[in-house]
Amino acid sequence: MLRAASSHSILDWCEAKEEKSTNNLVSAERPMRYISTRGQTAPQSFAGILLAGLAPDGGLFLPESWPQVPADEVASFAGKRYADVAFAILKRFTGDSFIDAELREDIEAAYSDFDASDIAPLVEIGKGKYLLELFHGPTLAFKDIAMQVLGRLFARALAKKGGKATVVAATSGDTGSAAIAALGGLPNIDVFVMHPKGRVSEVQRRQMTTAPFANVHNIALEGSFDDAQSIVKSLFADKAFADRAHLTAVNSINFARIAAQSVYYFTATAKLGKSTFVVPTGNFGDVFAGEAAMRMGLPVEKLIVATNANDIVARALNEGIYAPGKAQSTLSPSMDIQVASNFERALFEASGRDTNWMRSAMEEFARTKNITLPPNVRSALADRYTAFSIGDYETRASIKKMYDETGRIMDPHTAVGEAAGFRIWAQGIRPIVVLSTAHPAKFPDAVARATGQKVPLPPRLAALYDGVERVTVLPHDLGAVRGFIEERLRPA
Repeated sequence: MLRAASSHSILDWCEAKEEKSTNNLVSAERPMRYISTRGQTAPQSFAGILLAGLAPDGGLFLPESWPQVPADEVASFAGKRYADVAFAILKRFTGDSFIDAELREDIEAAYSDFDASDIAPLVEIGKGKYLLELFHGPTLAFKDIAMQVLGRLFARALAKKGGKATVVAATSGDTGSAAIAALGGLPNIDVFVMHPKGRVSEVQRRQMTTAPFANVHNIALEGSFDDAQSIVKSLFADKAFADRAHLTAVNSINFARIAAQSVYYFTATAKLGKSTFVVPTGNFGDVFAGEAAMRMGLPVEKLIVATNANDIVARALNEGIYAPGKAQSTLSPSMDIQVASNFERALFEASGRDTNWMRSAMEEFARTKNITLPPNVRSALADRYTAFSIGDYETRASIKKMYDETGRIMDPHTAVGEAAGFRIWAQGIRPIVVLSTAHPAKFPDAVARATGQKVPLPPRLAALYDGVERVTVLPHDLGAVRGFIEERLRPA
C-alpha cells in the first residue's frame, strides 16, 4: 500500500530509519567494480563497462556493491548546483577509471549547453504535485541529461585505451538523437542508429537524420523498436563481429546512463523530502535509475511505473507474468516497447542477485517469450514499484486537462505519467513527482489533437526542417544490418 510521507525533512526520515541489512554496501578500501546480471563475466572497471555496454555473457552490468550516500550529504544537495550533485554521485561509480578533475571537467561541459540553469527544474502543478522537467538539453529530451555526460566520458576512456569504437543504438525516438548530439563528430567513433521506420515523430526522425556528422549513420528499420533492439543484441552476441567492429552501446543497457539518471532523483528529493516518483517508461531505464538511487540510500516512498498500451512491465508487476504482446503504435511512441531490457536489472536485484535464476530465466524468455516470476521476486518488486497502463484516450485527456487548468502543454509521454500520477494523487499521497521527459514540440500532432493548439517550435528544432535527411531503409534482417555496418566502418 502507498502511504503519504509524514515529513518533508529528509534528515528526520533518515535519522529514524533502521538499517535492516548492510549487504551490498561498497567498501572504501575496495575499488568500484561491476558484475553481470548473468554471473559469467569477470568484474570490470567503470571504464570497462562504459566502453563495453553489454556484458559478454549477454547480461547487464551493475555495481558489485552499491555505494552509499549519507543522509546529511543528501540534505546538502538542496543548495547545490546540479553539476556539483552529479559529481558527488558519479564519482562513487567511476572508481579508479577517472580522476576527480577529469570527471568534473566532463560534467561541467555536459551541462553548459542546457536551457535551464538548474538542469532539472521542479515545477509545482498542484497541491503536493510536481513535474520534474528533464527536457532542457540539446535534443529536448531527458536522455540528454545522461548522454551528454556519457559521451564525454566515453571519448575520454577511448582516448586512454586507444583504438576505435562502433556505437550501435536501437532507439524508439529520443536515444538516437541524444547519442548523435553527444558523439557526432568525435574521432575514432562510428555511430549507427536504428529507429523503427514510421514509428517515431517527424521531429524525432529529423533530429537524427539531418545530423551533418560523417561518423553518424541512420537506419530506418522496417519493423518495431523491439525488432531493432533484438538486432542490436544479436550483433553483440556475434563475438567475432563484435570484436572486429569494437562494438559498444550507449542506450540504457549501458550502466553509465543509469548512474547519471539517478542524479535527478537526488536533487528532487533534497528539495521535497521523501516522495513518490511517477515515471513514464518503455525500456525501464529511467525508472530503474530511481531504484539505483534507493539502493544508494535515497528515501523514496514508491516508484510508479507508467506505461502506455505496450504494457509488458505493468502486466509483469501486476500479474507476475513477463511476456510481450504485439507492439502497438501509440501517441507516446518512445514507449512503444514490448521487451524492456532494463527490467532484467530489477529482476536481478529482486531475486537477491541470484545469477543462476537470472540466467535460467532469461534463457527461458529467449525460448518461450515468457517468464513466470517466483513469489519472492514478485514480493520484492511490489515493495518498490506500483504500475499502471495508460491508453491513448486517457493520454489525450491528461494533456487537455493540464492545458485547460494551467495553460501548460505536456508531451504525450509526460501525459502518460501525469495520468498515472493523478490516480495516486487522488488517494491523498503527497508529494508526487512526475518525470517530464520531453518537450511537447517534439510531438506536435499529438498535442494538437488533444488541445487544438500548435506548439511553438523552439529554436533548437526550427532548423531541422531546412536540413537534408540522410537515412537508409533496411529490412528487419540481421545480415542486412551487419553488412551495412561493415561497409561503412572507417579505418582506425
